[in-house]
Amino acid sequence: MIKIVFFAALREQLDCAELSLKASEVSTIDDIKAKLASKNEHWQQVFSNSALLSAINHDMVQTNAAVKAGDEVAFFPPVTGG
Repeated sequence: MIKIVFFAALREQLDCAELSLKASEVSTIDDIKAKLASKNEHWQQVFSNSALLSAINHDMVQTNAAVKAGDEVAFFPPVTGG
């Protein structure tokens, strides 16, 4: 299994803190995003945002990064500041 966690405003937008996916269903962050986007129209809108940030096991990664069983994948909105 791959644990998926959502942070900050993304957690509120999705009304979901975490979920799990079978490792056999996905092999990259892009695959995870596509799988989650297929849940419904709202999730599709969230995961079509190219500025969405992702991490595997607390390391920032690009969307083509490989995932494997036991990984924790985190998604969060881009950081803004002033």
